Amino acid sequence: MTDLMGKTALVTGSVQGIGLAIAKSLAGAGARIAVHGLADAEQAQAAVDAVRAAGAPEARFFDADMRDVAAIEAMMADAADWGGVDILVNNAGIQKTVSLAEADAATWDVILSVNLSGAFHTMRLALPTMAERGYGRVVNIASVHGLVASVNKAPYVASKFGLVGLSRVAALEYATAGSRATGGVTVNCIAPGWTETAIIEPQVQARAAMFGGDRDKGIADLLAEKQPSRRTSDPSEIGALALWLCDPVAHNVTGTTIPIDGGWTAQ
Repeated sequence: MTDLMGKTALVTGSVQGIGLAIAKSLAGAGARIAVHGLADAEQAQAAVDAVRAAGAPEARFFDADMRDVAAIEAMMADAADWGGVDILVNNAGIQKTVSLAEADAATWDVILSVNLSGAFHTMRLALPTMAERGYGRVVNIASVHGLVASVNKAPYVASKFGLVGLSRVAALEYATAGSRATGGVTVNCIAPGWTETAIIEPQVQARAAMFGGDRDKGIADLLAEKQPSRRTSDPSEIGALALWLCDPVAHNVTGTTIPIDGGWTAQ
């Protein structure tokens, strides 16, 4: 089993969904967890309690707005004072389904700033210290839309393609850091397909409306269109892969984008 005792993991967007599932997986391996998100006090405390219950020896909540560079810099400095970030999971993300003709500058700017620029800023601040320590993991939660496109998602697709490219550059720049013995420094993406999270709910509701509000039929229709397995993923499955990528045995897995998509991107 992966042993992350003594490691600190910052998981952005970890008060719910995929982010929380990843945080709990890392906590189960003994990592200290920096929980992050834009949440009220009750939701933040619930997330911190959940990762502690999963096994984290310590957990703290950070509320940096990923659109705000100064806030990100302050969060990373605070995390450094707390012991430093050994594992960085960039999961925070937003989506809006809109055609190119209907998209506006504000939509483009906010999606790119959260999904891509936010990850850039956390990475540029975390990776040098990881290299000094000889061990570090960056796991960026991209999407199948970082590998293939869909209509009405131009800002989101652009942000996720950009995240995949950014991750490959970082993987190359830090490929020689550390060693097999220390675990090295790796940068990878996970590309989920349809996963049971809040971010897909507007699309589920839109499809359900086509079937008289039947949510199950709406989900089935979405899956039939894109995901050959016709099964959604559970967030814990993404958490399990993220945990494996953090294991020292994965020291030579870097610059990759691993889909969890039921065959979507194999088509």
